[in-house]
Amino acid sequence: MRAAIIGIGAIARLHARALAEIPGVSLVAATCRTEEKGRGFAAEFGCSWYDDTARMLRREKPDFVTVATPSGAHLEAVLAAARRGVHVICEKPLEITLKRIDRMIAATAKAGVTLGAIFPQRFNPVVRTVRDAAASGRFGPLAVAASYVPWWRDDAYYGPGRWQGTKALDGGGALMNQSIHGVDALQWIVGAGIPGLAAGENPVESVMALTAVRAHDAERLEVEDTCVAVLRFKNGAIGQLLAATSLYPGQLRRFLFGGRDGTAEILEEQLVTWRFRAEQAEDDSIRAAYGGSSGTSGGAADPMAINTSCHTRNFEEFIAAIAAGKTPPLDGAEGRKAVAIVEACYRSARTGRVGVLR
Repeated sequence: MRAAIIGIGAIARLHARALAEIPGVSLVAATCRTEEKGRGFAAEFGCSWYDDTARMLRREKPDFVTVATPSGAHLEAVLAAARRGVHVICEKPLEITLKRIDRMIAATAKAGVTLGAIFPQRFNPVVRTVRDAAASGRFGPLAVAASYVPWWRDDAYYGPGRWQGTKALDGGGALMNQSIHGVDALQWIVGAGIPGLAAGENPVESVMALTAVRAHDAERLEVEDTCVAVLRFKNGAIGQLLAATSLYPGQLRRFLFGGRDGTAEILEEQLVTWRFRAEQAEDDSIRAAYGGSSGTSGGAADPMAINTSCHTRNFEEFIAAIAAGKTPPLDGAEGRKAVAIVEACYRSARTGRVGVLR
């Protein structure tokens, strides 16, 4: 398959490296407006550079594109791909508002092309193992599901000329950008254990949230660097979210899931707790497989301190769905769920009231 990348920022290099690991996929082109950056990327990855997305789509005729533009510019890239009948997979978050996401979903459906989302934590083997446990009811009635992202970003990260930390292109701060992975993983895992949850239905019912700017210039930063939220899931479980870029020097991401029959705790890629009232034959091998190193799939202090493995699996699932003429499990409707939760958190923080999901 012929692939192209729309937007040449830091994440585009990770996309290019991940695509290079997939047999039968060739990166043919990438687009950005800056010639020096574009030509450097093209030379590094052996593809063509274009300063215009529409021209690239017309000339190169890729089978699919990945979108690596700033978050608040995803819609325009997806609409351009849809107009040319090109399948498209979009970096997290799918977009920065539900209104823009719904336009993306409608446009790709009308064009008859596939819209996929990138949430690489869904392809982290240890996260999938915990989801399987939730789906099989091993926790019993789930009591708590929590995601903690105690990260750090320095002042330069939100510096002049950067799109990060702007409402127009980032859409939010630590919750929308850095912690969106945790938000998605939380709802994905809890949702797997809710019988009768319809396709596309969000497992979160409501939220209460507080946001603040605690470690950066509050007069200049347009969004939060700190957020704490409590979630109520439709099965009665209570959720917790910590989203921060304000905690020097930054610590590894954590997940906690538990109920009356068992508890699982993840530290990045390490399963630090895996205990159940009723042990199963495979539990010792699971602890042995995932109880070692915490791994490097996240960026506690460095945004690019991540490897390509989970992105590669994310792309492989999308490509396989295209080849089979099927909808990928992580499609636009799935990608929408995390932003619905984030929007409800921001609404709650702004009004001081419970945020009900839309």
